[in-house]
Amino acid sequence: MSIGSRVADHPARPGLFILIAMSAIGPIALNIFIPSMPGLQATFATDYATVQLTLTFYLASLAVSQLFLGPFSDRFGRRPVFLAGMVVYIASSIACVFAGTIDQLIVGRIFQAAGGCAGIVLARAIVRDVYERDKAASMIGYVTMAMVVAPMLSPAVGGVLDQWAGWQSGFYVVTVLGVLLLAFAWNQLPETNHERAVSAGFARLARNCGTLLREPLFLGYAFNSAFGSCIFFSFLAGAPYITTEVMGGTPAQYGFYFIMVSLGYMFGNFLSGRFAQRAGVDRMVTSGTLIALGGLAVLIAFTVLDIREPYAIFLPMGLVAISNGLNIPSATAGAISVRPEFTGAGAGLSGFFQLGFGALATIVVGALHDGSRLPMVISMTGSGLLAFAFLGVIYAASRRRRT
Repeated sequence: MSIGSRVADHPARPGLFILIAMSAIGPIALNIFIPSMPGLQATFATDYATVQLTLTFYLASLAVSQLFLGPFSDRFGRRPVFLAGMVVYIASSIACVFAGTIDQLIVGRIFQAAGGCAGIVLARAIVRDVYERDKAASMIGYVTMAMVVAPMLSPAVGGVLDQWAGWQSGFYVVTVLGVLLLAFAWNQLPETNHERAVSAGFARLARNCGTLLREPLFLGYAFNSAFGSCIFFSFLAGAPYITTEVMGGTPAQYGFYFIMVSLGYMFGNFLSGRFAQRAGVDRMVTSGTLIALGGLAVLIAFTVLDIREPYAIFLPMGLVAISNGLNIPSATAGAISVRPEFTGAGAGLSGFFQLGFGALATIVVGALHDGSRLPMVISMTGSGLLAFAFLGVIYAASRRRRT
Protein backbone atom coordinates (compact mmCIF):
# COMPACT_ATOMS: atom_id res chain seq x y z
CA MET A 1 0.00 0.00 0.00
CA SER A 2 1.37 3.40 -0.98
CA ILE A 3 1.83 6.31 1.39
CA GLY A 4 -0.81 8.27 -0.52
CA SER A 5 -3.25 5.41 -0.14
CA ARG A 6 -2.66 5.19 3.60
CA VAL A 7 -3.30 8.91 3.95
CA ALA A 8 -6.56 8.55 2.02
CA ASP A 9 -7.63 5.61 4.17
CA HIS A 10 -6.72 7.36 7.43
CA PRO A 11 -6.97 11.14 6.89
CA ALA A 12 -5.53 13.42 9.51
CA ARG A 13 -8.10 14.33 12.16
CA PRO A 14 -8.19 18.02 13.12
CA GLY A 15 -8.36 18.80 16.81
CA LEU A 16 -11.72 19.44 18.42
CA PHE A 17 -10.86 23.08 19.16
CA ILE A 18 -10.31 24.04 15.52
CA LEU A 19 -13.60 22.40 14.49
CA ILE A 20 -15.43 24.29 17.25
CA ALA A 21 -13.85 27.59 16.25
CA MET A 22 -14.67 27.03 12.57
CA SER A 23 -18.29 26.28 13.40
CA ALA A 24 -18.65 29.22 15.79
CA ILE A 25 -17.22 32.12 13.80
CA GLY A 26 -20.30 32.63 11.61
CA PRO A 27 -22.87 32.31 14.43
CA ILE A 28 -20.85 34.74 16.56
CA ALA A 29 -21.14 37.41 13.86
CA LEU A 30 -24.83 36.63 13.51
CA ASN A 31 -25.71 36.79 17.22
CA ILE A 32 -23.46 39.56 18.50
CA PHE A 33 -25.25 41.99 16.17
CA ILE A 34 -28.88 41.03 16.93
CA PRO A 35 -29.35 43.20 20.09
CA SER A 36 -28.35 46.29 18.10
CA MET A 37 -31.06 45.88 15.47
CA PRO A 38 -33.94 47.82 17.11
CA GLY A 39 -31.66 50.80 17.79
CA LEU A 40 -30.53 51.01 14.15
CA GLN A 41 -33.93 52.40 13.22
CA ALA A 42 -32.90 55.72 14.75
CA THR A 43 -29.24 55.48 13.70
CA PHE A 44 -30.04 55.16 10.00
CA ALA A 45 -33.48 56.88 10.05
CA THR A 46 -35.28 53.83 8.69
CA ASP A 47 -37.97 51.35 9.71
CA TYR A 48 -37.57 48.00 11.47
CA ALA A 49 -38.45 45.99 8.37
CA THR A 50 -35.46 47.52 6.57
CA VAL A 51 -33.17 46.96 9.55
CA GLN A 52 -34.33 43.35 9.62
CA LEU A 53 -32.79 42.89 6.17
CA THR A 54 -29.39 42.85 7.89
CA LEU A 55 -30.55 39.53 9.35
CA THR A 56 -32.50 38.24 6.34
CA PHE A 57 -29.70 38.83 3.83
CA TYR A 58 -27.10 37.48 6.25
CA LEU A 59 -29.03 34.19 6.41
CA ALA A 60 -29.66 34.19 2.65
CA SER A 61 -25.95 34.70 1.99
CA LEU A 62 -25.07 31.88 4.38
CA ALA A 63 -27.50 29.64 2.53
CA VAL A 64 -26.31 30.40 -1.00
CA SER A 65 -22.63 30.32 -0.05
CA GLN A 66 -22.96 26.90 1.57
CA LEU A 67 -24.54 25.62 -1.62
CA PHE A 68 -21.30 26.32 -3.47
CA LEU A 69 -18.62 26.05 -0.78
CA GLY A 70 -19.42 22.42 0.02
CA PRO A 71 -19.07 21.18 -3.57
CA PHE A 72 -16.03 23.40 -4.20
CA SER A 73 -14.35 21.81 -1.20
CA ASP A 74 -15.05 18.39 -2.77
CA ARG A 75 -12.83 19.50 -5.65
CA PHE A 76 -10.23 21.85 -4.17
CA GLY A 77 -10.04 20.58 -0.59
CA ARG A 78 -11.45 21.72 2.75
CA ARG A 79 -8.39 23.72 3.88
CA PRO A 80 -7.95 26.22 0.99
CA VAL A 81 -11.67 26.93 0.74
CA PHE A 82 -11.88 27.65 4.47
CA LEU A 83 -8.82 29.94 4.46
CA ALA A 84 -10.23 31.94 1.53
CA GLY A 85 -13.54 32.24 3.36
CA MET A 86 -11.83 33.69 6.41
CA VAL A 87 -10.13 36.40 4.34
CA VAL A 88 -13.55 37.47 3.01
CA TYR A 89 -14.99 37.38 6.55
CA ILE A 90 -12.31 39.67 7.95
CA ALA A 91 -12.47 42.20 5.09
CA SER A 92 -16.26 42.45 5.20
CA SER A 93 -16.33 42.80 9.00
CA ILE A 94 -14.06 45.82 8.64
CA ALA A 95 -16.37 47.20 5.93
CA CYS A 96 -19.34 46.91 8.32
CA VAL A 97 -17.53 49.05 10.89
CA PHE A 98 -17.35 51.93 8.42
CA ALA A 99 -20.85 51.54 6.92
CA GLY A 100 -22.45 54.97 6.59
CA THR A 101 -25.88 53.83 5.42
CA ILE A 102 -28.14 50.89 6.08
CA ASP A 103 -27.58 49.72 2.49
CA GLN A 104 -23.83 49.61 3.00
CA LEU A 105 -24.29 47.67 6.22
CA ILE A 106 -26.54 45.14 4.48
CA VAL A 107 -23.93 44.58 1.74
CA GLY A 108 -21.20 44.17 4.35
CA ARG A 109 -23.32 41.61 6.19
CA ILE A 110 -23.86 39.65 2.97
CA PHE A 111 -20.11 39.24 2.43
CA GLN A 112 -19.46 38.64 6.12
CA ALA A 113 -21.89 35.73 6.01
CA ALA A 114 -20.38 34.37 2.80
CA GLY A 115 -16.96 34.17 4.43
CA GLY A 116 -18.11 32.93 7.81
CA CYS A 117 -20.24 30.13 6.42
CA ALA A 118 -17.10 28.35 5.17
CA GLY A 119 -16.48 27.26 8.75
CA ILE A 120 -20.04 26.02 9.28
CA VAL A 121 -20.26 23.78 6.22
CA LEU A 122 -16.65 22.63 6.11
CA ALA A 123 -16.47 21.63 9.77
CA ARG A 124 -19.37 19.24 9.12
CA ALA A 125 -17.77 17.92 5.93
CA ILE A 126 -14.46 17.39 7.74
CA VAL A 127 -16.19 15.38 10.48
CA ARG A 128 -17.84 13.20 7.84
CA ASP A 129 -14.46 12.78 6.07
CA VAL A 130 -12.97 11.07 9.10
CA TYR A 131 -15.94 9.34 10.84
CA GLU A 132 -18.70 6.94 9.79
CA ARG A 133 -22.35 8.06 9.86
CA ASP A 134 -23.53 7.47 13.45
CA LYS A 135 -20.15 8.46 14.89
CA ALA A 136 -20.28 11.59 12.71
CA ALA A 137 -23.67 12.48 14.23
CA SER A 138 -22.17 12.07 17.69
CA MET A 139 -19.13 14.20 16.82
CA ILE A 140 -21.27 16.92 15.22
CA GLY A 141 -23.30 16.97 18.43
CA TYR A 142 -20.18 17.40 20.58
CA VAL A 143 -18.74 20.07 18.28
CA THR A 144 -22.01 22.00 18.25
CA MET A 145 -22.44 21.68 22.01
CA ALA A 146 -19.01 23.17 22.63
CA MET A 147 -19.09 25.81 19.93
CA VAL A 148 -22.48 27.11 21.07
CA VAL A 149 -20.82 28.66 24.13
CA ALA A 150 -19.53 31.55 22.02
CA PRO A 151 -22.86 32.29 20.27
CA MET A 152 -24.56 31.85 23.65
CA LEU A 153 -22.56 34.70 25.10
CA SER A 154 -22.56 36.77 21.90
CA PRO A 155 -26.00 38.41 22.35
CA ALA A 156 -25.15 39.32 25.94
CA VAL A 157 -21.77 40.72 24.88
CA GLY A 158 -23.35 42.46 21.89
CA GLY A 159 -26.04 44.03 24.05
CA VAL A 160 -23.52 45.40 26.53
CA LEU A 161 -21.23 46.65 23.75
CA ASP A 162 -24.14 48.34 22.01
CA GLN A 163 -25.21 50.03 25.22
CA TRP A 164 -21.74 51.29 26.17
CA ALA A 165 -19.71 51.58 22.96
CA GLY A 166 -22.14 51.69 20.03
CA TRP A 167 -23.23 49.16 17.42
CA GLN A 168 -19.89 49.18 15.56
CA SER A 169 -18.02 47.71 18.54
CA GLY A 170 -19.32 44.20 17.85
CA PHE A 171 -17.77 44.28 14.38
CA TYR A 172 -14.40 45.21 15.87
CA VAL A 173 -14.64 42.13 18.08
CA VAL A 174 -15.48 39.71 15.25
CA THR A 175 -12.71 41.16 13.09
CA VAL A 176 -10.13 40.37 15.74
CA LEU A 177 -11.57 36.88 16.22
CA GLY A 178 -11.43 36.29 12.46
CA VAL A 179 -7.76 37.26 12.28
CA LEU A 180 -6.90 34.94 15.18
CA LEU A 181 -8.79 32.01 13.63
CA LEU A 182 -7.17 32.54 10.23
CA ALA A 183 -3.71 32.42 11.80
CA PHE A 184 -4.56 29.33 13.84
CA ALA A 185 -6.10 27.48 10.89
CA TRP A 186 -3.11 28.31 8.68
CA ASN A 187 -0.90 26.43 11.11
CA GLN A 188 -3.22 23.74 12.53
CA LEU A 189 -5.88 22.76 9.97
CA PRO A 190 -4.89 19.66 7.92
CA GLU A 191 -6.51 18.65 4.65
CA THR A 192 -9.01 15.80 5.12
CA ASN A 193 -10.43 15.45 1.61
CA HIS A 194 -8.08 13.09 -0.21
CA GLU A 195 -10.58 11.82 -2.77
CA ARG A 196 -11.40 14.95 -4.72
CA ALA A 197 -13.71 15.22 -7.69
CA VAL A 198 -12.03 15.33 -11.10
CA SER A 199 -13.63 18.64 -12.08
CA ALA A 200 -15.61 21.36 -10.39
CA GLY A 201 -17.55 22.87 -13.29
CA PHE A 202 -21.00 24.17 -12.63
CA ALA A 203 -22.47 21.36 -14.70
CA ARG A 204 -20.87 18.78 -12.40
CA LEU A 205 -21.99 20.66 -9.30
CA ALA A 206 -25.53 20.77 -10.67
CA ARG A 207 -25.45 17.05 -11.42
CA ASN A 208 -24.25 16.20 -7.92
CA CYS A 209 -26.92 18.37 -6.34
CA GLY A 210 -29.54 17.02 -8.73
CA THR A 211 -28.67 13.46 -7.71
CA LEU A 212 -29.19 14.32 -4.06
CA LEU A 213 -32.44 16.15 -4.76
CA ARG A 214 -33.83 12.98 -6.32
CA GLU A 215 -33.19 11.05 -3.11
CA PRO A 216 -36.35 11.14 -0.93
CA LEU A 217 -34.34 10.16 2.14
CA PHE A 218 -31.98 13.11 1.64
CA LEU A 219 -34.94 15.46 1.24
CA GLY A 220 -36.56 14.07 4.39
CA TYR A 221 -33.49 14.68 6.53
CA ALA A 222 -32.64 18.04 4.92
CA PHE A 223 -36.14 19.51 5.12
CA ASN A 224 -36.77 18.19 8.62
CA SER A 225 -33.66 19.97 9.88
CA ALA A 226 -34.43 23.03 7.74
CA PHE A 227 -37.90 23.56 9.19
CA GLY A 228 -36.56 22.79 12.67
CA SER A 229 -34.07 25.61 12.09
CA CYS A 230 -36.88 27.87 10.84
CA ILE A 231 -38.42 27.76 14.31
CA PHE A 232 -35.25 29.30 15.71
CA PHE A 233 -34.84 31.90 12.96
CA SER A 234 -38.47 32.97 13.28
CA PHE A 235 -37.74 33.56 16.96
CA LEU A 236 -34.54 35.44 16.10
CA ALA A 237 -36.48 37.76 13.78
CA GLY A 238 -39.20 38.62 16.27
CA ALA A 239 -37.73 38.30 19.76
CA PRO A 240 -35.48 41.42 19.83
CA TYR A 241 -38.42 43.69 18.95
CA ILE A 242 -40.82 41.90 21.31
CA THR A 243 -38.35 42.05 24.20
CA THR A 244 -37.43 45.72 23.81
CA GLU A 245 -40.51 47.35 22.26
CA VAL A 246 -43.42 45.20 23.49
CA MET A 247 -42.10 44.09 26.89
CA GLY A 248 -40.04 47.19 27.67
CA GLY A 249 -36.64 45.49 28.01
CA THR A 250 -33.18 46.61 26.87
CA PRO A 251 -30.73 45.12 24.34
CA ALA A 252 -28.61 43.88 27.24
CA GLN A 253 -31.61 42.14 28.82
CA TYR A 254 -32.37 40.43 25.52
CA GLY A 255 -28.80 39.18 25.40
CA PHE A 256 -28.92 37.75 28.90
CA TYR A 257 -32.31 36.09 28.38
CA PHE A 258 -30.93 34.56 25.20
CA ILE A 259 -28.49 32.55 27.33
CA MET A 260 -31.51 30.42 28.31
CA VAL A 261 -31.96 29.49 24.65
CA SER A 262 -28.28 28.72 24.15
CA LEU A 263 -28.14 26.55 27.27
CA GLY A 264 -31.06 24.54 25.91
CA TYR A 265 -29.28 24.10 22.59
CA MET A 266 -26.08 23.10 24.37
CA PHE A 267 -27.93 20.51 26.45
CA GLY A 268 -29.58 19.07 23.36
CA ASN A 269 -26.23 18.77 21.61
CA PHE A 270 -24.75 17.15 24.71
CA LEU A 271 -27.48 14.53 24.51
CA SER A 272 -26.71 14.07 20.81
CA GLY A 273 -23.05 13.55 21.52
CA ARG A 274 -23.85 11.12 24.32
CA PHE A 275 -26.58 9.04 22.67
CA ALA A 276 -26.58 9.49 18.86
CA GLN A 277 -24.16 6.65 18.16
CA ARG A 278 -26.08 4.28 20.44
CA ALA A 279 -29.64 5.30 19.57
CA GLY A 280 -29.10 5.97 15.88
CA VAL A 281 -29.90 8.93 13.68
CA ASP A 282 -33.62 8.32 13.18
CA ARG A 283 -34.49 8.04 16.88
CA MET A 284 -32.64 11.26 17.63
CA VAL A 285 -34.44 13.10 14.82
CA THR A 286 -37.79 11.80 16.05
CA SER A 287 -37.13 12.82 19.65
CA GLY A 288 -36.04 16.30 18.63
CA THR A 289 -39.05 16.89 16.41
CA LEU A 290 -41.55 15.84 19.08
CA ILE A 291 -39.91 17.98 21.78
CA ALA A 292 -40.09 20.97 19.42
CA LEU A 293 -43.85 20.50 19.11
CA GLY A 294 -44.09 20.41 22.89
CA GLY A 295 -42.19 23.69 23.22
CA LEU A 296 -44.42 25.31 20.63
CA ALA A 297 -47.51 24.18 22.54
CA VAL A 298 -46.18 26.00 25.62
CA LEU A 299 -45.48 29.12 23.53
CA ILE A 300 -49.03 29.11 22.16
CA ALA A 301 -50.45 28.72 25.67
CA PHE A 302 -48.45 31.71 26.98
CA THR A 303 -49.55 33.75 23.96
CA VAL A 304 -53.24 32.94 24.48
CA LEU A 305 -52.89 33.89 28.16
CA ASP A 306 -51.21 37.17 27.02
CA ILE A 307 -48.35 36.87 29.50
CA ARG A 308 -46.10 39.88 28.83
CA GLU A 309 -42.91 38.79 30.53
CA PRO A 310 -39.76 37.74 28.66
CA TYR A 311 -39.92 34.20 30.06
CA ALA A 312 -43.16 33.73 28.08
CA ILE A 313 -41.14 33.59 24.85
CA PHE A 314 -37.68 32.53 26.07
CA LEU A 315 -38.77 29.52 28.15
CA PRO A 316 -40.65 27.81 25.29
CA MET A 317 -37.78 28.66 22.94
CA GLY A 318 -35.41 27.00 25.42
CA LEU A 319 -37.38 23.76 24.96
CA VAL A 320 -37.27 24.18 21.19
CA ALA A 321 -33.51 24.77 21.44
CA ILE A 322 -33.11 21.42 23.22
CA SER A 323 -35.00 19.82 20.35
CA ASN A 324 -32.73 21.54 17.79
CA GLY A 325 -29.69 20.19 19.61
CA LEU A 326 -31.12 16.68 19.42
CA ASN A 327 -32.41 16.92 15.89
CA ILE A 328 -30.07 18.96 13.71
CA PRO A 329 -26.76 17.05 14.23
CA SER A 330 -28.41 13.71 13.46
CA ALA A 331 -30.50 15.03 10.56
CA THR A 332 -27.37 16.63 9.10
CA ALA A 333 -25.35 13.44 9.48
CA GLY A 334 -28.20 11.50 7.92
CA ALA A 335 -28.44 13.88 4.95
CA ILE A 336 -24.74 13.87 4.13
CA SER A 337 -24.57 10.08 4.48
CA VAL A 338 -27.27 9.26 1.91
CA ARG A 339 -24.63 9.52 -0.85
CA PRO A 340 -21.19 9.56 0.85
CA GLU A 341 -19.41 10.27 -2.45
CA PHE A 342 -21.10 13.70 -2.44
CA THR A 343 -20.32 14.63 1.17
CA GLY A 344 -19.45 18.25 0.40
CA ALA A 345 -22.47 18.69 -1.85
CA GLY A 346 -24.70 17.10 0.79
CA ALA A 347 -23.35 19.36 3.52
CA GLY A 348 -23.76 22.39 1.29
CA LEU A 349 -27.30 21.56 0.21
CA SER A 350 -28.53 20.69 3.70
CA GLY A 351 -26.99 23.90 5.02
CA PHE A 352 -28.56 25.84 2.16
CA PHE A 353 -32.01 24.57 3.07
CA GLN A 354 -31.51 25.26 6.79
CA LEU A 355 -30.41 28.86 6.30
CA GLY A 356 -32.35 29.63 3.12
CA PHE A 357 -35.61 28.59 4.70
CA GLY A 358 -34.52 30.45 7.83
CA ALA A 359 -34.14 33.63 5.76
CA LEU A 360 -37.63 33.12 4.35
CA ALA A 361 -38.96 32.70 7.89
CA THR A 362 -37.54 36.11 8.86
CA ILE A 363 -39.26 37.62 5.82
CA VAL A 364 -42.56 36.08 6.92
CA VAL A 365 -42.18 37.53 10.41
CA GLY A 366 -41.30 40.93 8.97
CA ALA A 367 -44.14 40.91 6.45
CA LEU A 368 -46.69 40.03 9.13
CA HIS A 369 -45.21 42.50 11.64
CA ASP A 370 -48.02 44.20 13.52
CA GLY A 371 -46.34 45.20 16.78
CA SER A 372 -47.33 41.98 18.58
CA ARG A 373 -45.78 38.55 19.10
CA LEU A 374 -48.39 36.82 16.93
CA PRO A 375 -46.44 36.87 13.61
CA MET A 376 -43.47 35.20 15.30
CA VAL A 377 -45.68 32.56 16.91
CA ILE A 378 -47.42 31.79 13.60
CA SER A 379 -44.12 31.35 11.75
CA MET A 380 -42.61 29.21 14.52
CA THR A 381 -45.67 26.95 14.74
CA GLY A 382 -45.96 26.47 10.99
CA SER A 383 -42.28 25.55 10.80
CA GLY A 384 -42.66 22.97 13.56
CA LEU A 385 -45.58 21.29 11.82
CA LEU A 386 -43.65 21.10 8.54
CA ALA A 387 -40.66 19.54 10.35
CA PHE A 388 -43.04 16.89 11.70
CA ALA A 389 -44.39 16.25 8.19
CA PHE A 390 -40.90 15.56 6.84
CA LEU A 391 -40.24 13.19 9.72
CA GLY A 392 -42.85 11.03 8.00
CA VAL A 393 -40.90 11.31 4.73
CA ILE A 394 -37.78 9.99 6.49
CA TYR A 395 -39.57 6.91 7.78
CA ALA A 396 -41.29 6.20 4.46
CA ALA A 397 -38.03 6.55 2.49
CA SER A 398 -36.12 4.41 4.99
CA ARG A 399 -38.71 1.62 4.67
CA ARG A 400 -38.44 1.69 0.86
CA ARG A 401 -34.65 1.39 1.10
CA ARG A 402 -34.89 -1.66 3.34
CA THR A 403 -37.33 -3.50 1.05
